[in-house]
Amino acid sequence: MKAAVLVFPGINRERDMARALKLISGREPAMVWHAETQLPAGTDLVVVPGGFSYGDYLRCGAIAARAPVMDAVRAFAAKGGLVLGVCNGFQILCESELLPGVLMRNARLKFICRDVYLKVERSDSPFTAGYNAGQVIRVPVAHGEGNYEADEETIKRLEGEGRVLYRYCSPDGVVGEASNINGAADSIAGIVNETGNVLGMMPHPENHVEPIMGSTDGRGLFAGLVAHLGRAA
Repeated sequence: MKAAVLVFPGINRERDMARALKLISGREPAMVWHAETQLPAGTDLVVVPGGFSYGDYLRCGAIAARAPVMDAVRAFAAKGGLVLGVCNGFQILCESELLPGVLMRNARLKFICRDVYLKVERSDSPFTAGYNAGQVIRVPVAHGEGNYEADEETIKRLEGEGRVLYRYCSPDGVVGEASNINGAADSIAGIVNETGNVLGMMPHPENHVEPIMGSTDGRGLFAGLVAHLGRAA
C-alpha cells in the first residue's frame, strides 16, 4: 500500500499516522506538503491527519481545504482513490466538499481528550473490512469541534444509504445520548461519500495500533485497507 500523508501548517498528527501506516503496511508513506500540486505517482491512499491546521482560524479546516494539494486530492477521489480524513482531516474533507455536513463545537463547549467506544456499522467497506459489523472498538478522541451536523435531508440520505460507518456507543455497543460524547447527529463518528471511497472520522485509530498504548483496536481500519488494496492489485 502506497500511502500519502498530507502536511499543513499546524497539523500535528502526521507522524502518528505515518508510524501506524508503516507498522501495518510495512511501507513508509510519503509526506506531502500542502503547497504541492500533485500526489506521488502510484498513490493508493491519501490520508489527511489530525491537528490544528492554520490554528483552526475562520472555521476548522476552512483554510486547509483551499490549499493547492486539495485539488489533487479531489481529482484523486473522483477517480475512485481512497481518502481517509481523521479529526481535523474530517473537518478539512467537509470544508473541501468531499463529504457533506460540518463539524461544530462540542455540545458542552469543552475540548474532549479520552478514549471512546465506537460501533462498526458495516464491514463491507474498505475502511471497515478489518472489523465485523456490529463490533465495538475503543480508540481515542481529541477535539473541540467534533459535533457532526448536517441538514435533515442529508442525515436521512447518509442513514438510508448506509454511509455511517462508525458511531459513538457504550462499551457494550448501545448507541444513545449517554455515549454521544460531542452531541453529533445520530451519534455519527465517521461517514463516507456516495461512492464509499472517502472516509472522514473524528476519533484517532492511528493512536491505538500498538499494545504499549493499551489497545490495538485501531489496527483493523489500516489492516482492512491493506487487504482491500492487496486484492485490488
